[in-house]
Amino acid sequence: MFPIPVKAVMVDLDGTMLDTADDLAAAANAMLRELGLPERSTEQVKSYIGKGLVRLVKRCLTGDPDGEPEVDLLERAMPVYERNYAAVLQHRTRPYPGVTDGLQALHQAGYRMACITNKGEKFTLPLLEATGLRGYFELVLCGDTLPRRKPDPLPLLHACEQFGIAPPDMVLIGDSLNDVQAARAAGCHVLCVPYGYNEGGDVRELDCDAIVPTIFEAVRLIRKA
Repeated sequence: MFPIPVKAVMVDLDGTMLDTADDLAAAANAMLRELGLPERSTEQVKSYIGKGLVRLVKRCLTGDPDGEPEVDLLERAMPVYERNYAAVLQHRTRPYPGVTDGLQALHQAGYRMACITNKGEKFTLPLLEATGLRGYFELVLCGDTLPRRKPDPLPLLHACEQFGIAPPDMVLIGDSLNDVQAARAAGCHVLCVPYGYNEGGDVRELDCDAIVPTIFEAVRLIRKA
């Protein structure tokens, strides 16, 4: 089975390339303080990451992964969160070990590359630029680029279409059930890193092709098709 022959590589952002949890938690607690609500621990916030910003804010407001706050509270909370997150966007966010080396190796090997994230574009692009990762990606698809986001397969299928390749010729590297479900629905290969968020779940329980310690280690499990 390995190395898997592929022509392109897609990579998730939060929990896969960048450790964003501290800054996301700082923004969440600044929001909660402004709204007079109890703060959440960084570990709690980390378990809330993965379904995009609106779901993250809903979870922080309610303390429940499936919670639905009052509509007026959510409407007040969203701009407060976005303002606070913009203020701390790059304070403690850093690439995980092996990310830059891994992307460099993939780039040098000639793979076409896309970043596919559920994070909004206004936060994604500045983070990719600030961390020096933007130049590796021919295509960046954010949570608000298309009508549907992961775990829907649409972003992955859109990337395949843009690259002019079939889904089996592409692999997604991610950290969560969202990534695995999107890849399986699209018909792509999927590798998972063990250090990410996965909404508090165990990555070893996911239906991925392999778990790789780092993105750099993922390079040896694929080959140019």
